Amino acid sequence: MTDSITPLFTATATATGGRNGRTAADDGSVAADLSVPKAMGGPGREGTTTPEHLFAAGYAACFGGAMDFVATQQKKNAKNAQVTAEVSIGPREGGGFGLAVVLRVQDPSMPTAELRAIAEAAHAQVCPYSHATRGNVDVRLEVAGA
Repeated sequence: MTDSITPLFTATATATGGRNGRTAADDGSVAADLSVPKAMGGPGREGTTTPEHLFAAGYAACFGGAMDFVATQQKKNAKNAQVTAEVSIGPREGGGFGLAVVLRVQDPSMPTAELRAIAEAAHAQVCPYSHATRGNVDVRLEVAGA
């Protein structure tokens, strides 16, 4: 069972050639040449990226926004928080491939316990990437504050 949404914005992108092709947003805001990394047996062409890089960039930005939202609701400031998303791909026990994510949250201006509470609330209640991955992708939070 999935939750339905009322769309506020829809992003559209098209990829041609799969992991050794090109992807671009329909509005021209993002475009990237893709190649399979050497670690996965591909050419790892210079100047290219992977779907995992794109996912990591999106998740990090979205999670940072979710943290800012939670902090603002609590009359706190998480605008200086740095979110790094580490997205790994590998074979699944059940066949095919799967992802694993580590979200590293850092903000030396906030106590670690306070930062962790904001990050956990963002992960559990707000971030759409976290909602989408829950139950499907192992996502681990690592938090470091003051």
